[in-house]
This record gives sequence, C-alpha cells and structure tokens, in this order.
Amino acid sequence: MADEEILQDSAHRRVIRLGDTVRRPTYPWTPAVHTLLQHLEQVGFPYSPRVLGIDQEGREILTYLDGESGPQGWAKVVEDSGLMSFARLLRDYHDAVAGFRPPQGLSWSSGVAEPRDDEVICHGDFGPWNIVWRGERPIGILDWDYARPRPRLHDIAYALEYVAPFRDDAECLRWLRYPTPPDRRHRLELFATAYGLTSTTGLIDAVIDIQQDDIERTRQFADAGHQPQAHWVANGYLDEAGKKLAWSRDNRHLFE
Repeated sequence: MADEEILQDSAHRRVIRLGDTVRRPTYPWTPAVHTLLQHLEQVGFPYSPRVLGIDQEGREILTYLDGESGPQGWAKVVEDSGLMSFARLLRDYHDAVAGFRPPQGLSWSSGVAEPRDDEVICHGDFGPWNIVWRGERPIGILDWDYARPRPRLHDIAYALEYVAPFRDDAECLRWLRYPTPPDRRHRLELFATAYGLTSTTGLIDAVIDIQQDDIERTRQFADAGHQPQAHWVANGYLDEAGKKLAWSRDNRHLFE
C-alpha cells in the first residue's frame, strides 16, 4: 500500500506503519500488554500508544507516536536536561501504574505472574531507544513486550545501565553520542534525584544484578528457541554481555 512504511524488518519481527497506526506481531503476552495499555489510556497517561485492536493478518494495531526514536534517542539523554526528562518520564509511568492490578491469569513475557505488594508492572525495556522525542521533550514510550511485574527498582536499574552509563569511555564516545567521557557519578545522582529517590544507596548493585539477570534470561530464552534471543546468542551476545558485566564490577568506583 502507498502509505505503508517498514519500521522494523527482521526474521523475528516485522513492524510497519500504516497511516497513523503501527502493525506489530502478536505474542502469548500481547493480551496482558493490551490490558496494561488500556489501563494507561483510562488514567490519562499520555505517553503510551493506544490499542486499536487486531487486524485481518493477526497483527496488533497501535497508534503511531510521531517523533524521533531508536538510535536517535541516545543523543537526547546526553545533556543533563534530557537525562532528567528521561528519569521523570519513568517516574510518571510508575505512578500511573501504581494502583493497577491486572486480571489474574495473564501471561507476561516472564510467564504467568501477579504483582506483589511491592511491585508494579514495569516497562521492562526502558532504554533511550524506546523513547519518542520531539525536540528535547519526550512524548512517548515504545515497545511494551517485556512489561512484567517487578519492583520499581528493576526499571530504574535497567535504565541506569544505559544512561549513567555502565559502559567504557570508548563506547560512550563512539556510539552513545558523548562528546567527552561522562561523569558517571553525577549522572547517576541526577537521575536518582529527577526520579524522586532520596538516596543512591544500592543502585550500583542493582544495575550489576540486572546485567547478570539479563545474561541468564537471554540464555534461557535462546535455549527455548525464542527470537530474537536465539539470534543474539548465535552472534556472540553472551560474550559481549559478560564483558560489560565484568567492566561494571571492575569500575564501580566511577559511580560511587
């Protein structure tokens, strides 16, 4: 069709824009994610796509969020103002789902689970690439497939890995858009303050735990034949993730 635009085209997922909608593959956890997105619409959370149904090809239909995202998102969080906006957006999301208790029996990407008293439905993949920006202002959050019940700290630590960032100087300069090596301690503290935390105690350990959990989770998904994890593992993902975990452990003094 004339107005069809391919947003992502890979062996495991083809995402297209059709007019002002996005069409994406469905998964066993899609009904749970739709329940979450419908809750966000009901409470007036403006940063999530709206669920419009399932099309004739079995794809989910979501509203299209117009702005800059993907690789362009990395540059948006380099400056303090962008980092603070990113952290506040995460806090706004967590507050929007604080009282949400989904129907029992829903299957998330992590399996069937009900949120405990200390948990919310975390986004699960809250990184710069999944935020939509207009200029310097975040206006949307993409890719909710990994949403699942977890403590808020899960999303916080996951985000901090990428925006503190828990990466070496060479990667920061080459790929993450930093003009000079970042002041990681300052960035961790700024994120925490913007989110509304009163202390940074435990954040470094939480990030390292997230990195370790990601390695184990990716291995489990790959062993079960799930994509894109099987493709990642076949192309050396676990070795690279192990090196990043080792760097974080060896360089935690940069964040303390």
